[in-house]
Amino acid sequence: MNDAARPSQPLTRFVLVEPSHAGNVGAVARALKVMGFDDWVLVRPRWRDVLQRPEAVERASGATDLLAQARIVTTLDEALQGISHVCATAMTPRDFGPPVAAPRPHLEALAPRLRGGAEQGVAFVFGPERYGLANADVWRSHVCLRIPTAPDYGSLNLAAAVQLIAYEWRLALGGFEPAPAPVGPPREPVADAAAVSGLLEHWREALLAVGYLDPASPKKLMARLRLLVQRAAPTPSEVHILRGVARAVLRALQQRNG
Repeated sequence: MNDAARPSQPLTRFVLVEPSHAGNVGAVARALKVMGFDDWVLVRPRWRDVLQRPEAVERASGATDLLAQARIVTTLDEALQGISHVCATAMTPRDFGPPVAAPRPHLEALAPRLRGGAEQGVAFVFGPERYGLANADVWRSHVCLRIPTAPDYGSLNLAAAVQLIAYEWRLALGGFEPAPAPVGPPREPVADAAAVSGLLEHWREALLAVGYLDPASPKKLMARLRLLVQRAAPTPSEVHILRGVARAVLRALQQRNG
C-alpha cells in the first residue's frame, strides 16, 4: 500500500530487543509492511549489520525499504522516546509486573485513546528469541500482552508474534479504512515513557535522600511505584508537578544539612 492510500494512524512503533537471528529481522520487516506499519527499532541486535545481512534481505521478501528505515539503538529508553503506552509481549507474568491481557480486548480499548489524543503513541516490545524480555523491560511496560497458545506448546517465532500483534492492532484501528474523526475537545496527552522514567529516577533520588528507600533492600519499591505512575497515566504537566515535589524535598534537605 502506498502512502497516499494508507489512512492516517496513531504513532505505532515495534521494538525488537536484542534480536539474534538476521532471518527473523527480515521476516519482521515483511510482517510490518503487510500490515502497513513502518516505525520499528532494534535494541542492541546481535549483529550491527543485521539489516544488510543476506538472511535478512532474503526473508524481507520485497520489504527491503523497511529494512532501510529501521533504527538501531543501544537502550530501550531510546527506542521508547515519544511513546506513552508500552505493551510488552511475554508468555509468563512477572512479579510486580504490569497487568496481563489478551491482545484483542486491550487493543480495542486502546485505539480510541490514541485517536482521541489521550495517548501520544504505542510501542510493542518483543524480547530476544531464546530468553524473551528481561524483568526490567517488562516492568517498564503498561501491559503484558499474552498471545493465546496451546497449553502444552507456547513457543512462538519472533516474526510470527510480530505478525499477530500487528494484525490485531491493525484490526483495532479499523483495518485500512479511514480513521473516524475524534469526538470531543482535545486533551493533554499522557506523558511519554522517557518522561515517566525521568520522574521515577528523580523520586528514587529523593527517597534515598530522606532514607525511605534502602538501597541494600529495595524490595521492588521502584517497580511498584512505576506501576502506580503508569496506572495513573499522568500528563506532562502532572509529571512536572511530581518532579517539582522531588526537587523541593532535595532542596530542603540540602538547606537543612547546609
